[in-house]
Amino acid sequence: MVELPTEQDRNNRIVQNEISRFPAEHDHDTLTKEEMAKNILGESSEHELEHYYPTGLAKAMIIGPVTMTYFLFFLDLAIVSTATPAITSHFDSLVDIGWYGGAYQLGSSALQPLTGKLFSYFSTKWMFIFFLVVFMFGSALCGAAQSSSMLIIGRAVAGAGSAGLRLGGVTILAAILPPIAQARFMGLNLGLGQLGLALGPILGGIFTQYLSWRWCFYINLPIGAVVGGLLLYCKIPEPKPKPPVREVLRTAVKSLDLAGFFLVSPSAVMLLLGLQYGGNQFAWNSSTVIGLLVGAAVAFIIFLLWERRKGDEAMIPFAMLRHRIIWSATGTMFFLLATILVGDFYLAIYFQTVHNDSPVMSGVHMLPATISMVMFTMTAGVLVGVVGYYLPWVLAGSSLTAIGYGLLSLVAPATPAAKWIGYQVIWGVGSGLMVAGPYIAVQNLVPAAQIPIAMGIITFAQNMGSAIFLVVANAVFSNSLRKELQERIAVIKLTPEVIIDAGAHNIRELVSGTELSAVLQAYSDSVDKVMYLGVAVSIVTFAFAWGLGWNDIRVQKKLLALQEGEVRIRESDPSK
Repeated sequence: MVELPTEQDRNNRIVQNEISRFPAEHDHDTLTKEEMAKNILGESSEHELEHYYPTGLAKAMIIGPVTMTYFLFFLDLAIVSTATPAITSHFDSLVDIGWYGGAYQLGSSALQPLTGKLFSYFSTKWMFIFFLVVFMFGSALCGAAQSSSMLIIGRAVAGAGSAGLRLGGVTILAAILPPIAQARFMGLNLGLGQLGLALGPILGGIFTQYLSWRWCFYINLPIGAVVGGLLLYCKIPEPKPKPPVREVLRTAVKSLDLAGFFLVSPSAVMLLLGLQYGGNQFAWNSSTVIGLLVGAAVAFIIFLLWERRKGDEAMIPFAMLRHRIIWSATGTMFFLLATILVGDFYLAIYFQTVHNDSPVMSGVHMLPATISMVMFTMTAGVLVGVVGYYLPWVLAGSSLTAIGYGLLSLVAPATPAAKWIGYQVIWGVGSGLMVAGPYIAVQNLVPAAQIPIAMGIITFAQNMGSAIFLVVANAVFSNSLRKELQERIAVIKLTPEVIIDAGAHNIRELVSGTELSAVLQAYSDSVDKVMYLGVAVSIVTFAFAWGLGWNDIRVQKKLLALQEGEVRIRESDPSK
């Protein structure tokens, strides 16, 4: 009688076959063969067989709300820009203008590292709903704000909620979809989510002009209620059993690494405060700014030493960061969102000053970029699922983004519409192609149980990178504008401070004719300088992306098919 092969024999044969097919590729990875086996088959075949993926209506009832959450996040990110002038007029709070965006980034960045641990130890579904409630509470505070300070606090609370929503969405998709399907749905979710980025400025202008700026925040409440209501009745599978809540709370300081959280959060807050204050409320060489930046560096160094001491129990495990794909994804995401937001913010300034657009029309004029971005984010996700490789799209996208920014740096007051539309399309296509790649890479490297922590790392890097480079872009624009206006002072006959203090929408009340042309040229040239920063961050994104590796995500599908085929052979003919 022929002895049947054991489960372990089959798994060993599958892993060895796959490793032998890609020797050159995996020899250069930092993963050992044992780690590769865990990533291919999971911690154990028994565990994989127990995990189920919802199908049909059950899957749609989960993917729908998660997609709406992405839309909500990007909408909230973009809608405030066109409402800010009305808010500052209502509260007489021009000095607080930087905090309406900065407070949101502070809340999100400060809490982001801890969210990975929270999703690892607590129910994915209930943690997601919890962060959704926090986000909605912050939005309600903003909508009902009776002072600028109340609005800033509300933005910080909403930012804290958004930290969990972004990570929770990725974690849920990884839990309900097999690896081969994650690329397609990740592209779809990010693409539809970025539709919020496209509609944000337009909706913000409509609400502000026809209703009230408060509806820019109230709009989150009905959408959030629908999302929460749908998820409340869904069952989301867990990649591994979660410990009892009481046990986690009893050992929270150790299990959640709260000490690490209380070290990294002040570091993030001090860094962003220092960058926000520098050149605005205080000079860059002031004791306040220097103290904040030095304090941030010292706290971050202490945090790294603590995390190294904690080992695998750390909030950011060093063993995970040693994997090439994870540190490459972290570096890529640090720069990637900046390649989108830098152009988004300063093209709006170009259209509202040089073209004298209303907030609504500036959003309309930016649709070539945002629609291209949405379409090609979804296209890239589908293509990754078909060809199996994500790296070519990230490399092609970052290259096109750099080219697009280079062309946008040529934009002048008299540039015809056909050119600035074409330049936006190139930039938008590039941004869309690369945005999902790092997420897909990490999802296919890390075992499902560790995805929340890994995603928390790269999302934290993304938040910090975007906040830092928006501040850098602001410094580039402000310094350039002041210099350009000073060089034209003989024509304009007004000091740079008078022009800048008047604001973009009021310059036509101060100057006209030749003087106005000179001012508009100064604004246009300053926007061009910011586009150089876009070229730089796109090139650095391209450099980091190479570390994501030439990995074929279809391998997982082949292995599962092979396993199922062997089981069917055994059932039909035990002698084989």
